[in-house]
Amino acid sequence: MIGDDRLPAGEQTVLPPVEVSANLARLAETVARLRGEIEHAHAVADGRALIELAKGVLMERLHCAPADAARQLETLAARAGMTPLEFAADVVGEAAADRVTEVAQEFLARADDSDGADGSGASDGSDDDVAVRLRTAESGVLAAGDTQRVAESILDHALRPLGATAVAVWLAGSDGSMTLAGSAGFSAEEAARWRYVPPGVATPARSALLERDTVWCPTLAGTGLPSIGQHPFAGGGRVTVPTGTGGRIIGVVEMCWPDPLPAEPGRLRRQLEALAELCAYTLDTREPARAADVLGELVDLIDGLHDPAVLLTPCQDGGDFRVHHANVRFADPGGRPRSRIVGTRLLESYPLAAEESGLLDKIQRVYATGEPFRAESMAITTLVDQVPLTVLTDVSVTRFAGNVLLILRIQDDAAKLAVLLQHAQRLGRIGGFEENVVTGAITWNTELFSLYGLLPNAAPLSLHELAGHAHPDDAPAIGRFLRAVLHHKRPSSTAFRLQRSDGVARHIRVVAEPVVDGRGELVAVRGAYQDVSSQHWTEVALAATRDRLAETEQEAMERNRLALQLQHAIMPPAKGPIDMPGLRAAVRYRPAEKEHLVGGDWYDAVALPTGEVLLCVGDVAGHGIDAATGMVSLRNALRGLAATGAGPAQLLTWLNLVAYHLTDHVTATAVTAVYDPARRKLRWARAGHLPPIVRHRDGTATTLPLIRGSLLGAVRDVAYEEDELQLAEGDILLIYTDGLIERRDRPVQDSVSRLVTLVDGHDGGLEHQLDRLLTYSTADTDDDTCVVGIEVTTA
Repeated sequence: MIGDDRLPAGEQTVLPPVEVSANLARLAETVARLRGEIEHAHAVADGRALIELAKGVLMERLHCAPADAARQLETLAARAGMTPLEFAADVVGEAAADRVTEVAQEFLARADDSDGADGSGASDGSDDDVAVRLRTAESGVLAAGDTQRVAESILDHALRPLGATAVAVWLAGSDGSMTLAGSAGFSAEEAARWRYVPPGVATPARSALLERDTVWCPTLAGTGLPSIGQHPFAGGGRVTVPTGTGGRIIGVVEMCWPDPLPAEPGRLRRQLEALAELCAYTLDTREPARAADVLGELVDLIDGLHDPAVLLTPCQDGGDFRVHHANVRFADPGGRPRSRIVGTRLLESYPLAAEESGLLDKIQRVYATGEPFRAESMAITTLVDQVPLTVLTDVSVTRFAGNVLLILRIQDDAAKLAVLLQHAQRLGRIGGFEENVVTGAITWNTELFSLYGLLPNAAPLSLHELAGHAHPDDAPAIGRFLRAVLHHKRPSSTAFRLQRSDGVARHIRVVAEPVVDGRGELVAVRGAYQDVSSQHWTEVALAATRDRLAETEQEAMERNRLALQLQHAIMPPAKGPIDMPGLRAAVRYRPAEKEHLVGGDWYDAVALPTGEVLLCVGDVAGHGIDAATGMVSLRNALRGLAATGAGPAQLLTWLNLVAYHLTDHVTATAVTAVYDPARRKLRWARAGHLPPIVRHRDGTATTLPLIRGSLLGAVRDVAYEEDELQLAEGDILLIYTDGLIERRDRPVQDSVSRLVTLVDGHDGGLEHQLDRLLTYSTADTDDDTCVVGIEVTTA
């Protein structure tokens, strides 16, 4: 080709001129001229046909002569600013009030971008040419007698302006296969090779069928799927569009481009889907008479079925199906006669079955894709006098010639009981048997073969062979079982260990009863085997667990008893007051009610060598022996540190280092105070503990300030704050643990406020004060409680 404009500019290859004879050149010119005249004649004929159709429409509407209609057509076209040919196409399209015309006009409205802006191909004509081509395509589809001519008409008059070079129309079979119903642009050999695509073969057309949506492939080679025209058009684009009407998919229209397609543009996609709808509508309405014949044949078919069946036809709105026929074996789940069902919509007769059970969705999918649906024991709910009734049915849905065959087999009581028995035997691992002692015939069910590890076609084992397949130690028990059943003729049971041929040992329980005739003679034995291996090993595991639990409980009791004894040894309950220089001290200690909740509460009141008195109350975190031993460590360490004469803040600093370094991760709260009887001055510090309460001799009670100090053993370096309090004769100081006030349903601050009110309202002595606090305590945590009180007296 000389000057091929498909090559980049500046790189065109110019071939040397070829010498031809003058006669051959004139012949080529003549062929080209005749071809152009033929194409022009076709275009003129198409335009003349449209104009004549438009003149006929105007004659009918205006009741005028042909000449007047022609003049009126030219006048109206001039007023509308359109050519007579374009105006004629609109007049004919408006007059043709059918679905095909609607689709064609929709395509015409969306085809105004066919000048190549969407990248799919360039238009080679004006808007008049587009209108003429589209009307010609519509006329060709309406006049086509087969799908082949439909494909040719769509390609020639609608797809070529979009750049497409071939089209294939596939019809979907009920078995998932696809048949090439028509094609254009492919060779005869290629169309013959792809005449039939078996079920399961993945192609672009099948992808559109399964997804029920348009599939856009920039190149066929990029998909890796085979299809018609894969060799000449492998590098070109491919678009497959499912076709159908009324919600039913009939097939797929596959369109081919010689070059790769760009990213999918929305406008071109809408054009192609409109063409597919035009094709589908034409294919679906070509042979209405044949459809009626097929419907009659389907009625005869379901009347000959032994199963209850219903023939459903799609409604025009596409959202429901109508019951066209029901055979004599069909039994309505609600007990209604067939005459009340036939002719009604599915949603009208079975609203709950269609919506709740999803039956309508299943039917619509079968109708759309042609894939049959089967289900056993499907719950179908119907309304009987406005009361829901649910029955179990075996359902089968199949598409036939644009209709749906629905088979509903309601399970009767015998069938349901048989199914329940099968499930019970499977879940319980129970195998039934019957042995005829007269004939020797033995019957086993399927589960019993599985218990013995035998194939279903193996020979069943007799009761006399039972000992040969059991553990030798179980032979005596099996012998007693056989004597009871076979000789004494009474029901019996036993358990044994089955030794299977595959080396698996199972624990089996067998139950059997004799069957006797009228004379009392044994004729048969029937019974059941049950695999109780899981139950046996569960019992063994439970026995071992009980033993371990008993040992653990005994150990826990011993540990709790030891902790309680240790606690009482270190801090024996002090009943009477303790008189010291300048003060009287009293202690109340209430242990937890449950032994396993023995905690680490501790207290101390001791006179120091300096003449001062050390007072302390602490609470170790946790319960049990660990808390008790931690309490002993901190209490003894504090006594030794107090002999140095250091103040309360320094004592807590040292005690924190002891808890952090010299104990096994013990944490605790504490209040430490040093009282000077000569000056009646109290120095105190706290480590995460609740502040003490002081009751002055005038009867008012307040809490001491919440000075800084974190709990013991949490961090290594802590600075504790120290405070002083001047006491007077008759003042009472109370130091307590949280077991006195702590509640699960109340903030701690509220409980402290209630305790202050309780102290404020009491005017008795020190010991009576402590007894009253324990009596009216509202704590609900069942924790140890410790209260230390001091009353300032005369030195």
